[in-house]
Amino acid sequence: MSSGQNTGILMADLSGYSALTETHGAFSAANLIDRYIEIVNDSLVGDSKLTERVGDEVMIMSASADNLLSTAAMIIKNTAREDNFLRVHGGLHYGEVLTRNNSHFGSAINLTSRIAKKANPGTFWCSQEFIAALENKSLFTLTPIGRYRFKNIKEENELAELTGECQTSFFVDPVCHMLILNKEIAVKCPGVEEIYFCSTGCLGIYNSLKESEI
Repeated sequence: MSSGQNTGILMADLSGYSALTETHGAFSAANLIDRYIEIVNDSLVGDSKLTERVGDEVMIMSASADNLLSTAAMIIKNTAREDNFLRVHGGLHYGEVLTRNNSHFGSAINLTSRIAKKANPGTFWCSQEFIAALENKSLFTLTPIGRYRFKNIKEENELAELTGECQTSFFVDPVCHMLILNKEIAVKCPGVEEIYFCSTGCLGIYNSLKESEI
């Protein structure tokens, strides 16, 4: 990718990754990241390319905003199909990126990162610059969510939200934040409706926390 080129930028990470690491340890976290990268690579559309990864955060770039939006929708869909996984959230922006020695720089990247951190679990938030770069604006439904101000960014940004296709029925382990898609094989919270855990270990932590609040 040449220096100073306008490009689409996608940044995404996993909601609850720190809680999962704290609860289940580094080995489980590393296994989950391995699977996450597999899912991301399988979700790439067209010329979309995974350019950087730090921890659970990935950055993907594409000259085509349409390809990048399709990639975001696939990441939401494919992560939401994984039982005992985490929900993804991220940001999409389009702007000038300087590339040097395989590293990427510019205010467009900084803004994308800030948008991604604000996005709700299971969604990608899109800037107006990204939406304007789309050739097919009916590709997916983008819901306007208002204007937001970000640290060190002078102007407010009008954003829209992509939710994509995902599981309509799921639970989230309140301790490690992992998705519970099949409650029949999950650990139910005794005496409490609609709370499930990935393991008896998480149930034990939950009960200990509740007892400490009494």
